[in-house]
Amino acid sequence: MVILTRIYTRGGDKGKTSLGSGARVSKSDLRIAALGSVDEANSSIGICRVQGNRETEAILTRIQNDLFDVGADLCMPDLAQPALRIAATQVEWLEEQIDNLNEQLAPLNSFILPGGSPAAAYLHMARAIVRRAERDIVALNENFPLNLDIVKYINRLSDLLFVMARAANHNGLNDILWIPGDNR
Repeated sequence: MVILTRIYTRGGDKGKTSLGSGARVSKSDLRIAALGSVDEANSSIGICRVQGNRETEAILTRIQNDLFDVGADLCMPDLAQPALRIAATQVEWLEEQIDNLNEQLAPLNSFILPGGSPAAAYLHMARAIVRRAERDIVALNENFPLNLDIVKYINRLSDLLFVMARAANHNGLNDILWIPGDNR
């Protein structure tokens, strides 16, 4: 359990922040950018939670907790150092959720425009933010090796949010389909 007794520390007032290892880095560091994108994704999922039903709320609550695990993993740069790490079982759980929801969806015969119901629109927005987090994490991994289950988790999460958005559109029946060249 983490106990926070003070919210501000003044430690970041000069543009630096601490990683979980205690190392100080610039707030413009790739690792901090990735952590910030994950935080933004988590916040957007919080918005989705209040739009959904009990089933999706339970799924999204678990994901929000997992995203804190992603952050804990990202903030420990030395993979040899003991730390909380994203595990393959967390990725597998996402895949199970995707498969369960996808079975109920109308077949996909075109790309989908983000939108439809309010819940679907918020899920599509969260998916796009998760994709940004994925890009930031991949950029970080190109310079500093990461636990690759993080990349898998974030990639699968965007897939799940896509499927959840379709489910929120009456199992895909109310998806808004892209019509190529429709406005020429």
